Amino acid sequence: MSETARHEALIQELARDLYPVHRLLPPWLRAAGWLAVVVALGAALASVADLDAIRDRLAAAPDMWLAVLGSTTTALLSAAAAFQTSVPDRSPRWALLPLPAAVLWIAASGAGCLRAWIVPGTHNASMTEARICLVFIVGVSLPLSVLLVAMLRRACPLRPNLTAALGGLAAASAAATLLNFFHPYDAAATDLIVHVFAIAMVIAANRLLAGRLLSRP
Repeated sequence: MSETARHEALIQELARDLYPVHRLLPPWLRAAGWLAVVVALGAALASVADLDAIRDRLAAAPDMWLAVLGSTTTALLSAAAAFQTSVPDRSPRWALLPLPAAVLWIAASGAGCLRAWIVPGTHNASMTEARICLVFIVGVSLPLSVLLVAMLRRACPLRPNLTAALGGLAAASAAATLLNFFHPYDAAATDLIVHVFAIAMVIAANRLLAGRLLSRP
């Protein structure tokens, strides 16, 4: 057998086990798919929430509007950044995308704590209510994180820990936004600390567990 024939036989042998590669959808479109699930979940929760009470509470406290805007935008931009960093040729600087929204969220939440401290008669969350917030954020973040990791894993990201952490931030901030449907009290230091702890726990769990899943071929 000639050298050329051997090469052709080797190529045919290697090609026999190849499977067609399906092109991934653009990152923004995959992020939109995940966000559509979040919107659907929000619509389901809104159907059982007291929307009039929520509207009145937000109208009386502009800082709450800003906090909701910040958490919502953080979820949107974190999801976009996670899908961008899952693509090998994208810059890790995409991780900075949700930073301004996160700063707005934190600042508005801090302003809410200050208002609750200054203005008399505000309803501050008790420890029991704060624990409910923690359970809600973690519980809602879990399925959102699982879905996000399943979608991100198809891209085989080169920086799995970074992508997983951004996914955790997206899931946690989305859960914190949805919590507003059932959060009939003002922000207070205890409440804010619990929220930060829950969000940090979700991000850390995603980085540790989802990061390992994303690093596997």
